Amino acid sequence: MSLFWRIFSLNATGLVLATALLLGPVTVSTPVLPHEALILLGGLAALLIGNAVVLRLGLTPLRRLGHAMSTADLLRPGTRPEVSGPAEAAVLIATYNTMLDRLQAERAAGAAHALHAQERERHRIARELHDEVGQTLTAVLLQLKRVADRVPDGLRDEVTQTQEATRAGLDEIRRIARRLRPGVLEELGLASALRSLAAEFTHHGLTVRHQVPGDLPPLTPEAELVLYRVAQEGLTNTARHSAADRAELTLRRFPDAVELLVRDNGTGIGGAPEGAGISGMRERALLVGADLAVVPGPGRGTDVRLRIPTGPTAPHARVPTAPADTGPHARVPTAPADTGPHARVTAESTGTDPHARVPGAPGDQQ
Repeated sequence: MSLFWRIFSLNATGLVLATALLLGPVTVSTPVLPHEALILLGGLAALLIGNAVVLRLGLTPLRRLGHAMSTADLLRPGTRPEVSGPAEAAVLIATYNTMLDRLQAERAAGAAHALHAQERERHRIARELHDEVGQTLTAVLLQLKRVADRVPDGLRDEVTQTQEATRAGLDEIRRIARRLRPGVLEELGLASALRSLAAEFTHHGLTVRHQVPGDLPPLTPEAELVLYRVAQEGLTNTARHSAADRAELTLRRFPDAVELLVRDNGTGIGGAPEGAGISGMRERALLVGADLAVVPGPGRGTDVRLRIPTGPTAPHARVPTAPADTGPHARVPTAPADTGPHARVTAESTGTDPHARVPGAPGDQQ
């Protein structure tokens, strides 16, 4: 029954009873006697209490709906308000639930196109780094090698330093291209890609341990890409913001899901608002129907958990991966082999750390 008819029925019942009593044996004196006044006040109080109860019960679903609307977050899908209460309130709650479903579907579709375009742009930039900057630096290294073989002894050290700087620049180009386009993910699979990622983030001051089994259940390319990008983003946050010296990268399989855990022993997130990095992880998680949680770790630090359902009940992913580059310049160039006396400069000889630059996706993280 609608809220209108509930209130109308209660008031009509009260008025009909009052009229019947007045037309019947009950009379009201002039002036009103005390016992008659008590009866009238009692009837009025009963009518008011009945109205209050009906309104309270009828407006409770609307109060729940208001709370759900104020706390709704499209990046964190939760339970929908229960469709209950009077007809008007039930229709309003059902309409809100339908609107929220449509908004989440539209946001997911828009995010899918945006992330797809981002992956394609990363592939394009990685190819251009190879074809333009990488090839140019490779040619410069070859020229410097020929110069080093004929240069006077007095200038040999300067030429060697130039070779080292050029080689370091080429190595940095390779690292940037590898971050932009995870070729190891396409070529060797998710397990090898995550192990390589953990090794890449292990540098002075930060040790990343990994537990990645090789017998993973079948995953779609979209799910593998989301797992890799979330792991990359989580380790980037650890390296840049957490002041941690230890981190763990764990991938576990369950009968109906695969769970990724990135844990550190840093300062934790505290009350800081979520930045673009965490929001991006939530966007990616939604695209494959995964659950993402960024919570304080045991004792201290931060846990990033991503749980992706597997099997026939897993939702269909909506973001395609960028096509693999199969052209003649698909691979990122490596520095040419140098067998001369000034072969390859190591981190010990230059005093630099080959992993000194923190890898990760560009942009604000936490």
